[in-house]
Amino acid sequence: MKKEILEIVDASVNKGIKRKKTCSLLQIDERRVLRWRKRKGRLEDINPGPVNAPHALLCEEKDAILKFALDGEYVDDSHRVLAAKGADFGLFYASVSSVYKIMHQNDLTADRTGKLRKTGKSTAPDRPDIDGPNQRWCWDITYCKTNVKGVFLYLFTLLDEYSRKVIAWRISWHMTHKEAMELLQEGLENEGIADVDVKLPDLINDRGTQMKAKAFVKMCKDLEISQKFTRPRTPNDNPFIESLFSIVKGYPRYPQTFTDDIEAITYFARFFDYYNNNRYHGKIGFVTPNQKHKGLDKDIIERRKLGLSNARQIRLKTNRIKLIQEKVETWMAVV
Repeated sequence: MKKEILEIVDASVNKGIKRKKTCSLLQIDERRVLRWRKRKGRLEDINPGPVNAPHALLCEEKDAILKFALDGEYVDDSHRVLAAKGADFGLFYASVSSVYKIMHQNDLTADRTGKLRKTGKSTAPDRPDIDGPNQRWCWDITYCKTNVKGVFLYLFTLLDEYSRKVIAWRISWHMTHKEAMELLQEGLENEGIADVDVKLPDLINDRGTQMKAKAFVKMCKDLEISQKFTRPRTPNDNPFIESLFSIVKGYPRYPQTFTDDIEAITYFARFFDYYNNNRYHGKIGFVTPNQKHKGLDKDIIERRKLGLSNARQIRLKTNRIKLIQEKVETWMAVV
């Protein structure tokens, strides 16, 4: 980039344009261009300061930092803590940045315990295209505040990813796998597929203890439900349920706290009835989740398009007639 700028400046000067004006048009200081000229062809940036700093760490200091960083008692300490402890123990005196630099050069800035940590699968759950309801469900749990600080109710929600319909939900004081099993069973019964010989939906969930509980996993296997886990600490792997919880808690009438589970059940019964049957969902063509779930959305959207087309034709016809009448009236006035 610097070479190209210098070439542009030289070309402009050769054509009689002052260097200062060219630098102004390029939005670069003229003095910087002059400094580049003095480098005599060496335009690449280099680290500031001398190559060998007179205050550089001594070899024995570097060795002391490395030895301290690898000490099993301090492997969980950050470079900042190591710099402070090193000085307190009289082992070495070095800045935080110097300690970090030595650790970085020796690949010690990550895990120094030498133990492999479980990170789960590195790939997102497989989500093939779906073209109808009850092909893939997702579920999760969210906290609901009560009037008592530190005490929560838990909202379990099962969602159809195709229609965005809330298939089942429940409120509980306990966040256990038993509640999750009852939620799934309720969803199957609500959709009338509990005792029917059909392929049951895939199930997307995160890696919470309720989802990974042996009883819940066994239930999915017995029902031949393909249970798919999201990656750890990756809420974007389960976006539909996360979006739903955002809608739930962002609703203007959502109470910030609940007195008890009865109040919460009463509220969510009204809310999810409104959500499924009355709220237009932008991601499914501005129809309600129930309309999408029942397959009514295509006719509704088609009627809207037909209505828009007819209205446009009527406007064109009306406006053309109006324009012709105005022209006739103008012509009659002149005659």
